Amino acid sequence: MSTFNVACIQTTSSREVAANIEAAGTLIRQAADGGADFVLLPETVNLMEPKSALMREKAVPEADDPCLKAFQDLARETGIWLLAGSLVIVGEEGKTVNRSILIGPDGGVQARYDKIHMFDVDLGDGEYYRESKNYEPGSKAVTAELPWGRLGMSVCYDLRFPHLYRGLAKAGADFLSIPAAFTRPTGEAHWHVLQRARAIENGCYVFAAAQCGVHDSGRKTYGHSLIIDPWGQVLADGGDEVGIISADIDLGKVADARAKIPSLTHDRDIA
Repeated sequence: MSTFNVACIQTTSSREVAANIEAAGTLIRQAADGGADFVLLPETVNLMEPKSALMREKAVPEADDPCLKAFQDLARETGIWLLAGSLVIVGEEGKTVNRSILIGPDGGVQARYDKIHMFDVDLGDGEYYRESKNYEPGSKAVTAELPWGRLGMSVCYDLRFPHLYRGLAKAGADFLSIPAAFTRPTGEAHWHVLQRARAIENGCYVFAAAQCGVHDSGRKTYGHSLIIDPWGQVLADGGDEVGIISADIDLGKVADARAKIPSLTHDRDIA
């Protein structure tokens, strides 16, 4: 099977895990009822807690995470593939990680990816972020098999590191997942152009589910969840409101784009 329907869910996640489970669960069921075969959620969909101490207090190991359990039940109930865009959880070393988790239609975890690149920036006007204070970065790129092709996994700030996506494409990725909670200033400046670039330069589909709106802490995220084809065409854009976008995906377009621009075969070593 080379065609399927993908849906990206856009949320305004809060500081309360139970509320986030309910909000995301409603949208997941709606997407499944609408015919989606693969549903993707945004970054930190289980918890948007601005205070580091509270975040670490609320985070639990993967095996105990109620959000993951709820998503596994929903995947099993609806028969969909589901990407928990990312969850704030306690990793195997006892440190908090920002983990993207792929769940199969049987409810089983099929792949895990811990966000590699930490968003440590000063945006001006008092807005700054220090993800390295909160998270242990990952160190491994991850691909996973879907019924329709191979998925290359990433999270948010990874978007700015094109070598990661080059590696994923060369490892066979046909689709790139880029769940995010982009800030408004950086989103307005760079979100669309970077997402389209990752699709074009690798001949991959891009599925980017995003946080949107104003969160409990006052943080503003950009939204504009995107589904982009391998030629760089935006198939769906979520705008700035909570909701669902979807599109029909044809794996044949990956081969077509790479045949027209075979740049993945033209890399050269540079002294």
